[in-house]
Amino acid sequence: MNRRYSREHGMKLLFGLDFSDSSPEELIENYIENNQIDMEKIDMEYLKDILNGVAENKGEIDKAIEKNLSNWKIDRISKVDLAILRLCVYEILYKKDIPDKVSVNEAINLSKKYSGEKSPSFINGVLGKFFKKE
Repeated sequence: MNRRYSREHGMKLLFGLDFSDSSPEELIENYIENNQIDMEKIDMEYLKDILNGVAENKGEIDKAIEKNLSNWKIDRISKVDLAILRLCVYEILYKKDIPDKVSVNEAINLSKKYSGEKSPSFINGVLGKFFKKE
């Protein structure tokens, strides 16, 4: 199982969660059916945990993100960047077995791969403020 591979698919599922009325379990099932996924590399327990965890704690996660925005509102953030931030903040707040630096580094790498040119520095800035306030 590969945590990076699982995190990448988790981010895509979190992105889809904003556009779906499906439960996290249904979303995962549909995603696996409709995408080519190497099931030997994916950590299903981790995937289910982050999807359910973000869904259950979305209000608290979004408040934590919003507190660290400068001259931005959360609804102005691109949906991809928001999915990445939610994933990272969830890991920081709720997954004590994952070092914070790993979560931040993975968030920046995901933004480099899936988001705009300015997204890595934006995400790094938001997460940097998150740690300064803690």
